[in-house]
Amino acid sequence: MTTIRLTRKFTFEMAHALPGYDGKCRHIHGHSYILYVTVKGVPEADPAHPKYGMVMDFTELKSIVQQLVIDRLDHALLLRRDAPLAAELTAAYEKVVTVPYQPTCENMVIDFAEILQAALPDKASLHSIRLHETATSYAEWVNGER
Repeated sequence: MTTIRLTRKFTFEMAHALPGYDGKCRHIHGHSYILYVTVKGVPEADPAHPKYGMVMDFTELKSIVQQLVIDRLDHALLLRRDAPLAAELTAAYEKVVTVPYQPTCENMVIDFAEILQAALPDKASLHSIRLHETATSYAEWVNGER
């Protein structure tokens, strides 16, 4: 059987800050993120199955990523839990999300991979995640690579 890869593109707007960083990104700032989620698997071979010929329904992939990543982070401020004023901002604003890591593009793709791998149906596995922070810069996680 042939393994096929499927990719779905998502966009979201989010702000973050990198406390302790030695550049401009230590300040609160925002990005228009573009997220590519790629899954792989063998297409359904049973002609009687409603998903015949599919690795996974694109709508199902959209639903999973939308619920677990996009809805949580779109128009949010992402901060490390121990960032200055994180507790106060979380109490004052609805869409402040705190995480145990420095919210770099690199750490975000690792986080997204852990979340999404656990939510995919058995027939599909997560192949890669690419997160564009700007039009010219992105981080990419690829399953099995170190």
